[in-house]
Amino acid sequence: MSRLLGAVSITKAFAGVQALKGVDFHLESGEVHALVGENGAGKSTLIKIITGAEAADSGTLRVDGEPVARNSPRVSRDLGIAAIYQQPALFPHLSVAENIAISLEGHGAWRRVDWKTRRTRAKELLQRAGAPKELADDPDRLAATLSMPEQQIVEIAKAIGADARILILDEPTASLTELEVERLFGVIETLRSLGAGVIYISHRMDEIFRIADRITVLRDGEAVGTFRKSEVNREQLIHAMVGRELSTVYPKREAAIGKMAIGEVALELRQLSSAAAEVRDVSLSVCRGEIVGLAGLVGSGRTQLAETIFGLTPADSGQILVRGEPVRITSPAQAITHGIAYVPEDRRQHGVVLEMPVRANVSLANLARVSHRGMIRHAAERELAQQYIGQLRIKAAGAEAETSTLSGGNQQKVALARWLATDPKILILDEPTQGVDVGSKAEIHKLITELAEKGMAILMISSELEEILGMSDRIAVMHAGTIRGTLSREEATQNKILALALGTES
Repeated sequence: MSRLLGAVSITKAFAGVQALKGVDFHLESGEVHALVGENGAGKSTLIKIITGAEAADSGTLRVDGEPVARNSPRVSRDLGIAAIYQQPALFPHLSVAENIAISLEGHGAWRRVDWKTRRTRAKELLQRAGAPKELADDPDRLAATLSMPEQQIVEIAKAIGADARILILDEPTASLTELEVERLFGVIETLRSLGAGVIYISHRMDEIFRIADRITVLRDGEAVGTFRKSEVNREQLIHAMVGRELSTVYPKREAAIGKMAIGEVALELRQLSSAAAEVRDVSLSVCRGEIVGLAGLVGSGRTQLAETIFGLTPADSGQILVRGEPVRITSPAQAITHGIAYVPEDRRQHGVVLEMPVRANVSLANLARVSHRGMIRHAAERELAQQYIGQLRIKAAGAEAETSTLSGGNQQKVALARWLATDPKILILDEPTQGVDVGSKAEIHKLITELAEKGMAILMISSELEEILGMSDRIAVMHAGTIRGTLSREEATQNKILALALGTES
């Protein structure tokens, strides 16, 4: 095993804030080295320095033992370094084959495009990246039509095509199902067997302990320790990351169904179908004070069902009942009127407006609350935002802070605050902790539990089985656009959920 990458005493400051403080990090050939830490710990800054997107203030970066004097994205790519981020950067209006080609092919004037070779090359790389057959066989699909997992597979195919020897994976499983995670891990094993080194960034502890050989923990810009996974357990690793003891990540209590008013059915779906959303014959109920987990493979219809309930893709047939009364929902405005709120999966694209201050994001779904005669009252906006900054424990400089400056976990809380400001009775959460660190995840889970305890009905979509099992009172599993089965908290297991999700249950 030889050293592929060495970062020694790396420092970096932004506007007087010390992002990295003498960080050491090394990667060997054939190794998966996990890089963990809370949001803001310095992981992204270190990766940007390795990939040449940022220059270190001091320290040394070496590849194959040779110092990299003037790093840049072009230099790092030529050195065999490739990074795949949580938010893939494909050109949406180009095909999959074109996206792969644009990163691999040489550039020159008046060069004839060999479309057949381009498609064949794309198919081969997609297969090596573990793409499902329907994606690998159709490289002419537009990138805009790909799901997030499919986009990540295309990025991996690009890295394989570039013969990357140092592969950086930043939250690669954030939106993947268990089956897709297994496929990704198979690709990683193939790459490491060929001598590549992988820097693996994730907030999922079970994945870290399964895939990594060594683990480096960053906290407040410092490397507080590097461990072989046999030398540390989950609790010790979390303590190293957050610098304090952390209460349980899944603070779920038994739902108070049947006690007092809690327990009445808040939302009921009866054979709900939407051809546009590819949702068919869905029957499901969520009671007040209950958290119903919605599991299934990506593409099973979970998000599409949420969008149908919320009026983004209205139902063609079936019924939606809110507190026992049939309602027709053909737009989000109608859903909000009926007390339904929806926090979408992609917080950067649909959850928050990063360029707007916190106060404007919080009020966006309920402008009537902060307006007078059509004019927004900024004082009322600030007051509303401060209420939720305190209630949800949002770490921000204040209501005027630009949302882009917040960590992922706090951006997610702002997205949640926006919909809580509409005073909903039914809350739909799509991947509520995707891409947030373990400390923020515990806080968000606590908030969800507190909302349920106050009587809110919660439908929670998650690709993370540990989260589904840890937080749900009941678990509905989707397959091919419909509910395949519903499990109680007591009877639910990972194997039972996966069998339903795959449509293979007996």
